[in-house]
Amino acid sequence: MQGDRYTRLISWLKVLFPLAALGLLSTLFLLSRAIDPGQAIPFAEKEVQDRLRDQQITGPFFTGATSEGDELSFYADVLTRPDGQTGMNHAENLRATINTPEGSTFRLQSDLADFDIAEDVADLLGKVILTTSTGYRLQSEKITSDLSGLNIQSPGAVHGTTPGGTLEAGAMSITQTDEQTAPQLVFTNRVKLIYKPKSKSE
Repeated sequence: MQGDRYTRLISWLKVLFPLAALGLLSTLFLLSRAIDPGQAIPFAEKEVQDRLRDQQITGPFFTGATSEGDELSFYADVLTRPDGQTGMNHAENLRATINTPEGSTFRLQSDLADFDIAEDVADLLGKVILTTSTGYRLQSEKITSDLSGLNIQSPGAVHGTTPGGTLEAGAMSITQTDEQTAPQLVFTNRVKLIYKPKSKSE
């Protein structure tokens, strides 16, 4: 008796499974005819391929702190991992802020930025602007920054305004050691400072 039930069940399944498969295939066929290919995909073909190749995040925002107590935050329009490279990230229109325990604030903005997690470094490229809570506003074509601590370098020319006037220099560094009570800005290579005294009204 049990064997007959098993045989009948197998016979029903042999009929049911092919019918179900045909039903699924016909549904897919009808759906494919009902969808307009020109309206189905909201992205251009090149954009789809770019997103598939480069893992992409739109509008990323990150906050954290270093072992020395510096508070970090950054925002970008787009963050990608080029060619799927582990530990490498590329950002567009970056905005970053560093707040130190002593109360100093550094704000960075750049057109582009490359992050190398393994090397603990970020390269800010294009029009890079650095502003400080002490009144400096400086511009460079490239600024590098450590990811795990306060170490900002401009290996090339930098220019901008200071609390005392305008400044030009061939290089700049901002560092902080355990012995220092506040970060130190150091300018080198043909430093030119034009002093502009404040008016009496100021």
